[in-house]
Amino acid sequence: MFRGATNITLDAKGRMAIPTRYREQLAERGDGRLVTTVDRDYCLLLYPFPDWEEIERKLVRLPSFNRQSRRLVRLMVGHASEIDMDGHGRVLLPKELREFAGLDRQAVLIGQGNKFELWDAARWSARRDEWLNDEEADGMGLPAELESLAL
Repeated sequence: MFRGATNITLDAKGRMAIPTRYREQLAERGDGRLVTTVDRDYCLLLYPFPDWEEIERKLVRLPSFNRQSRRLVRLMVGHASEIDMDGHGRVLLPKELREFAGLDRQAVLIGQGNKFELWDAARWSARRDEWLNDEEADGMGLPAELESLAL
């Protein structure tokens, strides 16, 4: 289970060090193999390889005549890249994906349970603040499934 926010620095080659607390779990879960792809919020998603395979199977089964389904598959599967953790716990992020997410040096790795989101640090701060200040966040407009959730 991946949780929490960690400030990350990318090196000049586009490598980032996976936080130590996740390395063993990633090594056990997928032999240090991950898949990264794009997200509609202009961040990257990072999945342990076995978890990505399950998601990819579901994505490619979506109806191909549905425009939204085709778009989602094109984005997520079309941009998916396998990356391997090296002996120092680093992964090399593809240049195209770094450019998509606006990643340069300072980034934030956000644990999301079964995956990570990787955000440019400035974009993350702006979006987080936007979400926290959203007028609908006071409970108005929540889906019925979330109305009874107690946190």
